[in-house]
Amino acid sequence: MSATINVRYITFLACTAALGGLLFGFDIAIITGAGPFIARDFGLGDFQFGSVFSSLLFGCVFGSLAAGRLADRFGRKRLLVLVAALFALASIASAGAGSLSSLLVARFFGGLAVGGVSLLSPMYVAEVSPPSIRGRLGTLYQMSIVVGIIASYGINYLLRNVGTGNWRWMFLTGVLPSFVFFVFILLAPESPRFLVVAGRPEDAFIVLEKIGGSAIAHTQIAEITETLRIDREFKGSHLRPGVRRALIASVCLAILIQVSGINTIIDYAPTIFLSARWGIDAALASTFFVGVTELIFSLVSLWTIDRYGRKPLYIVGSFGMALCLLGLVVTIITNRFYGVPVLTLIMIYLAFFSACIGPVFWTLIPEIFPNDVRGKAMAVPVFMQWLANALVVLFFPFAFHAVGKVVTFGFLAAMCLCQGIFVMCYVPETKNKHLEEIEAYWG
Repeated sequence: MSATINVRYITFLACTAALGGLLFGFDIAIITGAGPFIARDFGLGDFQFGSVFSSLLFGCVFGSLAAGRLADRFGRKRLLVLVAALFALASIASAGAGSLSSLLVARFFGGLAVGGVSLLSPMYVAEVSPPSIRGRLGTLYQMSIVVGIIASYGINYLLRNVGTGNWRWMFLTGVLPSFVFFVFILLAPESPRFLVVAGRPEDAFIVLEKIGGSAIAHTQIAEITETLRIDREFKGSHLRPGVRRALIASVCLAILIQVSGINTIIDYAPTIFLSARWGIDAALASTFFVGVTELIFSLVSLWTIDRYGRKPLYIVGSFGMALCLLGLVVTIITNRFYGVPVLTLIMIYLAFFSACIGPVFWTLIPEIFPNDVRGKAMAVPVFMQWLANALVVLFFPFAFHAVGKVVTFGFLAAMCLCQGIFVMCYVPETKNKHLEEIEAYWG
């Protein structure tokens, strides 16, 4: 079957959708370098400073909620085109913001785009990819998020000394990748699954035939049609006990991945380094090493996730992150919270997350749900992880300065330990198991 696959065409489609991940990572991380300059220009307090970071994330909450329903109604391609345009408009609006309130509004609308693309891009990749190479193509989206983060770190550093309003230029650079994404999405076809849902099986057949030939296209059309029939049979039914248990586990994982501190480290890296006696130039330069660490160890996860399994990686990653955060607590207590020790501990923390937690979370969540409710059920943990992300990022500056570094990092370390213990006790191993076997675990 794989011999007939049009790899070049599929790669084009997957890379096009993966550009959404690039914008995702870029928009999430550009505030990292812009934040200190915004705080200076607007004279922000801790809570206001946190609101600049979290306003995008609250937009993500609503964007992720709306994306699934709108995509089923209007199609994946139309929504991705809209998301690309919204990315560009939000970048321009953020760059031109004349007040804190206008900046928060612009960031919120940017968050709607980020939340939308966090569902739409992986969905599109999955729906155009043949099963034999779906996993590898799916990693393109995850990798593009990290590339977007690194790109934003580099732009922040290069624009740090361009004068007053340098943060405006940082935001404005988001227009270029948004335009490229917009153009490529226009060239891509609609998802074949949506075309079948919309009553256009002939159009779906054309796309699938170009991907894998007529025989595979006929088979795929039949499978999609059967899946839709099953979905309609279960539509409106009450959640089965096994689904409820899987849903509870996924929500706990979604909350724990955020309260373990990953996005506070990514978003507030310069703030942490400034408090560790770094100058602003050195603090911004250090974020590049943070991004490279994420990229390298994300690549490591491609080799380890199927070799060692989801559960062992999650446990090792959680306990490793906890040790690094406890190490930061020790440096504060011993008055060594400065320079290389802080950077080293943060890089190791990110290495554990990038190799063990981040990629495994997005692999594990869809695996633990039954086939007939997977799409609807996944909306719940995705929503919860964005909501937890927004709240943690909003209150981190206040906790960091008012409550204290020891308590803040100690709390994050405790949450990492809770995450590891929860996975150890309540989450099944899904490596090399059919989805039906995993479904049977929940009863």
